[in-house]
Amino acid sequence: MKVEHVQMGYFDIYTKGGKIRRIYIPKSLRKEATEWLDNINRTSGYLFLNRFGERITTRGIAQQLKNYATKYGLNEKVVYPHSFRHRFAKNFLEKFNDISLLADLMGHESIETTRIYLRRSSAEQQEIVDKIITW
Repeated sequence: MKVEHVQMGYFDIYTKGGKIRRIYIPKSLRKEATEWLDNINRTSGYLFLNRFGERITTRGIAQQLKNYATKYGLNEKVVYPHSFRHRFAKNFLEKFNDISLLADLMGHESIETTRIYLRRSSAEQQEIVDKIITW
């Protein structure tokens, strides 16, 4: 992701099979990112840099997440880049219950692929049962 993408409000990525998926950047995040970029006086180039001033790699992101998990006492096995995709999907469905739109945003050809995000954890299932069953 580059500074220019923040300015445009979206960026296109090429996925498996040569498909293009557009990733939209929410206005509030664009505003905060723009302020941050202004503060560090960056007007172009990659958004996330490593300690050598080069773009951060996928492995670099994964390693940083592991470091933060350790630092804050979180389970390293559940803190990884793809877990943010799952969290986005679950939050999206909780706030805007449109599985068809979510499938488009996630780049799924079939809604069946997206159904995994409808699954509830054991704790979530227990909470729902406790809330619904009142007799």
